[in-house]
Amino acid sequence: MSSTLRVSFTDIAFAGDAIARRDGQVLFAPYAIPGEEAVVRVVKEKRDYLMGEVVEIVAPSPHRVEPPCPLFGRCSGCQWQHIAYPYQLELKRRVVQEQLRRFGKFPDPPVAPTIGAEDPWHYRNHARFTVDAEGALCFVHRQSRELIPIPYCYIVHPRINDMLAQLQGRPRGATQLNIRYGVNTGSFLISPRLDLLKLPLPTGQPYYEEKLLGRTFRIAAASFFQVNTAQAEALVRKVIERLAPTGDEVVIDAYAGVGTFGILMATYVKHVVAIEEAAPALADAEVNAEGLGNITFIRGKTEQALWALGEPANALILDPPRSGCHRRALEALLKLSPSKAIYVSCDPATLARDLRILCEGRAAGPGGLGKNGGYRLLEVQPLDMFPHTYHIECVATLAR
Repeated sequence: MSSTLRVSFTDIAFAGDAIARRDGQVLFAPYAIPGEEAVVRVVKEKRDYLMGEVVEIVAPSPHRVEPPCPLFGRCSGCQWQHIAYPYQLELKRRVVQEQLRRFGKFPDPPVAPTIGAEDPWHYRNHARFTVDAEGALCFVHRQSRELIPIPYCYIVHPRINDMLAQLQGRPRGATQLNIRYGVNTGSFLISPRLDLLKLPLPTGQPYYEEKLLGRTFRIAAASFFQVNTAQAEALVRKVIERLAPTGDEVVIDAYAGVGTFGILMATYVKHVVAIEEAAPALADAEVNAEGLGNITFIRGKTEQALWALGEPANALILDPPRSGCHRRALEALLKLSPSKAIYVSCDPATLARDLRILCEGRAAGPGGLGKNGGYRLLEVQPLDMFPHTYHIECVATLAR
């Protein structure tokens, strides 16, 4: 039987829930804000924590605002529309600090204030829908797995909303539909190919194009690309700023994807070596680098390619998937021992884990000792790539 508690929320968890403590147990509840007092219904009870849902806000936070989306709280795609945007940025900085303390054992992590988005609405250039039996384009609730029909989304680009309106109720028989849009080009991609359904928009394009900092990038349906174009440009600028190239550097771009960092870095340095495992992304990257004579592409796993490199490097950029770097990739970085390393991450917990290894100079296990020991963590810069959600992008700068 569920019970109700009156609690005061004191902090925020990485997954976006507010945190309260009661009788030695931690209680997590979505849609509350640190500093609020609320009545909460306990919906799950474990030995060391409780999960709750807010029944009544007794003392609201001054940072509480009215969410514009009528589906907020039901859709689950956004977790923080009820929080004023400036305070979202402060909470994200707080989350990064806590993850670095907890998983990285950094007692006083050097976390800068979060770089916010100029426009925190209608920023997503990519939307992924599940299609129900009636042809409705839906999002899937992250806990219940309920299909939620989406007539309009407040965080996707207006052009994607236009396409959503044209397609809604039409792709019967399909199960998934992805829409990707080039904010700076007008190019778009809808996958999979659905010619037999006679839709009002073409589908099955092999790629679309986007521009970052004035350079055009081809992006195949299977390739990763940042979902916030404006903030992706801010991210690249930050990486270039933190590397502070002089023109003589050899830079390794690990987990290169479609070549974003390496290609935009190439005009500032002597040579770029870009490593990518996925064939579609590498094919895009080679097209995207046309006209550049100082970039070399290597297809392979980063943890294998780094060990095989013969030439020394001055700097290395890591942009791994959410799971972080393979241990052997960190060992190879320590062996190569570039004077600077930039680690771009969308998961502060795995970032913290890997930064601890790099700062200690030894991976978990035998070997992996860097020629000059470990790195010094200079700064972790959160950047809000995903407003109104708990997700956080970070740029960590390390130096010998």
